[in-house]
Amino acid sequence: MQDFLLTNKTILITGASSGIGKATAILASQMGANVVIHGRDIEKLNQTFSELNINGKHQIIQADLSKVDELMDFVKQCPSLDGVVHCAGIVKPVPAKFIQPKHIEEMFSINYNAVVLINSYLLQQKKINNDASIVLISTISTQHSYFGGALYISSKGALEAYARSLGLEVVNRRIRVNTISPAMVHTEIYENTLKSTLNEEHARKYASTYPLGIGEPKDIANSIVFLLSSASK
Repeated sequence: MQDFLLTNKTILITGASSGIGKATAILASQMGANVVIHGRDIEKLNQTFSELNINGKHQIIQADLSKVDELMDFVKQCPSLDGVVHCAGIVKPVPAKFIQPKHIEEMFSINYNAVVLINSYLLQQKKINNDASIVLISTISTQHSYFGGALYISSKGALEAYARSLGLEVVNRRIRVNTISPAMVHTEIYENTLKSTLNEEHARKYASTYPLGIGEPKDIANSIVFLLSSASK
C-alpha cells in the first residue's frame, strides 16, 4: 500500500487551474504530496490551492508558458521535484485549409514547445530528482482524428514521439517518462471542442458510444497519480 502513496514527494503540475490538472493536484495532495501548481489564471489557481490537503507544503507559480522569459522564470521558482505532470494545453479546432502561421505558433507553443523547454531547463538545473516520474498528457485523437483537429493532433503526436526519446535519455537516473492518452473527458476543453465541432444531436450520439459514459477529470488523475507513485516503476 505504501508504494501507492506520494508521501513527502514534491510534484509539479502545470495547467492546475482546471480540469485534469486541478483534479490531479487535489488527488496528489490527498496522497501525501507537496504540490507545486501552475496556471495563468491566479483566481482559479487560488481556488485549486484552497482544495489541496492542508497538511502539505504547497506552492503556486503563475506564468504564461507561451512566453519564454516567463517560462524560464517559472522553472527558476521550482524546487527539487520527484514528479512533473504536464497538463497545460489548448484545443482550438481549425480546418486544414484555413491554418495560418499564427495558429501553428499558438498551438505548438503551449502543447509542445513549453513541455520540451520546461523539461530541458529542469534537467539542466538539476531540479528533477533520481527515481522521479514525468507524465505527459496526449490524446486518443492521435489515433482517431476529427474535423478541424489537424494542429491539436499534430502537437500531441509530436509530444508522444518526444516522450519516447526523453525516456531513453533519463533512464540512467531511473526517471520514468509516460504519456497518457485520454478519450473524451468532462472539462472546459471538452465543452469548447464540442461547441466548435459538433452540434447537440451529434454530441449526444458520440457520447452514447462510450459504454461507461464520458470520463471525469478524476478518472485521469487516478492514472496520473499511479504513474507518479513508486508502485508504477
